[in-house]
Amino acid sequence: MTKRLYYDNSEAHEFDSVLESSPPASPGSRPAVILRDTAFYPTSGGQVHDTGWLIATGVDGTPQRLRVAEVADTEDGRVLHYLEAPTNLPPGSAVHGSIDPERRRDHMQQHSGQHVLSAAFIDLYQIPTLSFHMGEDYCSIDLATPALSSDQIVAVEKRANEIVYENRAVRIRYVSRAEAEKLGLRKLPPAERDELRLIEIADFDLSACGGTHVSSSGQIGSILLRKTEKVRQGTRVEFVCGGRAVRMARRDYGALSEAASLFSAKLWDVPEQIRKSAEEGKLLRKQKDDALDELAELMASEALHSQPASNGRKIIVRTFPDRDVNFAKLFAQKVTRTATPAIALVASTMNPPGIVFAQTPAQTSTPALGAAVDMGALLKQVLAAAGGRGGGGRDFAQGGVPPNSNVEQILREAAVTIGA
Repeated sequence: MTKRLYYDNSEAHEFDSVLESSPPASPGSRPAVILRDTAFYPTSGGQVHDTGWLIATGVDGTPQRLRVAEVADTEDGRVLHYLEAPTNLPPGSAVHGSIDPERRRDHMQQHSGQHVLSAAFIDLYQIPTLSFHMGEDYCSIDLATPALSSDQIVAVEKRANEIVYENRAVRIRYVSRAEAEKLGLRKLPPAERDELRLIEIADFDLSACGGTHVSSSGQIGSILLRKTEKVRQGTRVEFVCGGRAVRMARRDYGALSEAASLFSAKLWDVPEQIRKSAEEGKLLRKQKDDALDELAELMASEALHSQPASNGRKIIVRTFPDRDVNFAKLFAQKVTRTATPAIALVASTMNPPGIVFAQTPAQTSTPALGAAVDMGALLKQVLAAAGGRGGGGRDFAQGGVPPNSNVEQILREAAVTIGA
């Protein structure tokens, strides 16, 4: 079992140890080493692993600097240090470990901040934390509650930061499980071991935890709650602490400042400007849709008026080089929804090109008209040769063809097929 130096001193970034073994490599596996003792934290308990370096002298006397890219627990209680490159160091080699201090500090701030935050939810609203997750950009806790109000979020954030500003001592101690059961821990872990490592934030929180933590709450810096969302087991709260909170606040401020500049408004007026823009955009989209509808109707009326009838129906063939397939569909619908029986063979040559075939439904059952045409079958027939795809029913069908296809030729073939 690997001795874990971070249990007693989370602020130790340098240590000396001995290489115990290197698990045999297998196809697709990463090189790794196991040390007698380590200050590298392995991913566990919601907290992600440390990274850093192992420095040693090879069998040929040359110095080796090995990058530790990931750290993980084994089932038998040892710690695997995954390396970016293989090493030929033999068991018994002396190694010096060096942990990335900024990453460690960040993890200490996030994990300690989580303890404060979870305790604040208990303190104010008796809402327990179900789980904790630490990501690269943000952290989250899942709470046993169906919802949280904005007032609750503000109150918990305020209370948590009060504990940070009071710079309360954060202590580590070890107790038996029997003793822990009498101490009123915020959450008692499953009965897996006889001795528990407790993290105590003076006069505020006591919790069993194997993670790395600050030595006083002031080192957390600050706690910023960012958003909440409903999840299967309750409510998820995203938060950041310390340096992350500063970086996120700076990023958010930069984005808000840029938005304010685009609107020529003050920062606090941006939400109202966005609402106004959204309403204006909705109005403009409606005006555009109405205008397109009117244009399609006028163009359909003109096309029907100028096209002579053939066998009691009018066949309209039209290509739109400057309108998308949605307009082509709208035009076809306008052509075939009048009192005049008609067939519309319409296409848009904009990228991606699209084809629409439609006919007035009544003509399929009117004996005085020419032979009824199945639009879906017609479309599949003409698209097959062009490498296109599409489908539909008897009265309406729509499809697409590859770029640079001769759309006009496809429409002419369709017109010839129906006897236009």
